[in-house]
Amino acid sequence: MDVASTRSSPRNRTREEIFRVIQSGGALTRAQLVEATGLSRSTVNHAVSRLVAEERVVEEDPEAKGPGSGSGRPAGVLRCVPGGGSSVALDFGHTHIKVAVVDGTGRMLARRSADLDVDLRASEAMDAAADMLGELRAEHAVDDHATVVAGIPGPLDSATGLVRSPTILSSWVGLDPGKELERRLGLTVHVENDAVLGAYGELRCGAGQGYSDFLYVKASHGIGAGMVLGGEPYRGALGFAGEIGHTPLPGYTELCRCGRRGCLEAVVSVESVRAQIAHTRPGPFSGLSFGDGLDDDPTTWRILNDAGRILGEVLSVLSNLLNPAAVIIGGELGAAGNALLEGVATTVHRSAQPAIAASLDILPAQLGKDAELIGAAALATVLARK
Repeated sequence: MDVASTRSSPRNRTREEIFRVIQSGGALTRAQLVEATGLSRSTVNHAVSRLVAEERVVEEDPEAKGPGSGSGRPAGVLRCVPGGGSSVALDFGHTHIKVAVVDGTGRMLARRSADLDVDLRASEAMDAAADMLGELRAEHAVDDHATVVAGIPGPLDSATGLVRSPTILSSWVGLDPGKELERRLGLTVHVENDAVLGAYGELRCGAGQGYSDFLYVKASHGIGAGMVLGGEPYRGALGFAGEIGHTPLPGYTELCRCGRRGCLEAVVSVESVRAQIAHTRPGPFSGLSFGDGLDDDPTTWRILNDAGRILGEVLSVLSNLLNPAAVIIGGELGAAGNALLEGVATTVHRSAQPAIAASLDILPAQLGKDAELIGAAALATVLARK
């Protein structure tokens, strides 16, 4: 099943873009849609009329205006029609599990999370997700026909549904996560690579809105990319597109979990960057969380900036190949502050073909570390409508 729900014509893509704006913006008027999208009034009116006819959107009278608010009939307010019942979003990271229950409009009703070594404990991770969802279903009356979308942080064969790489998610190799989760949950499950869902989340609800071609990079415990081309996520012939974490970097010898040396994610990942920062800080060290203010220290800023410059070398090659309109940096490192983002921008604008670099936006993910979970929720809502 395709990730995107749109057909390929420009008119349909425009209609879906407008629907996403309504979905993420709450109650909007047609005039506000024109301002938010930059589209002409006639284009917005045509798309809204189709969405209303498809019963995906309703146009309601606004609340009565107060005294002195002017005369004339107030503009109607557009709202998404809840549909498809409840949905479920699952996000398996390398070191965490997140579970959310979603209503028919895509709004999260409740969520749970847990820290776990997902790479080495596949069965335990899926059991934990089933237990957390069981708690949420009991609390929020999730029906037995809910749509479930799950993201996993590794290559998933789109033809067979199997995890294929023997060195990424080692305890998952040969498993069909969809079937394994369906057995535990008693629900139909759609599984995607987590970076694809991160890209989808940013496309639907975040920094990717307004871009039909962009790269989303999840820079966390691993490095993965999700690509949106022509307004739709791109996964490649077998679903392995975007596995940039094991791109070899000349001159680097850090040992990677894949068994080779000098891979991108062995040099630029949460663990490697955290180790460098810890080495510069005297005294006992028990851990480091990335967040606001981390790059205020000059030495830490330089470490994060250097990591961004290294990542930027790989992204400049991808930019030359794909000519995206934007590169969106997410994941735990993407949320660490401006230093890493500035490093990426410096290298990409220096190394990419000048005409490409001049028109390329480099942005932080708006959804932060929740991009993958929000993407799973958004896709589950779309699939529930089918």
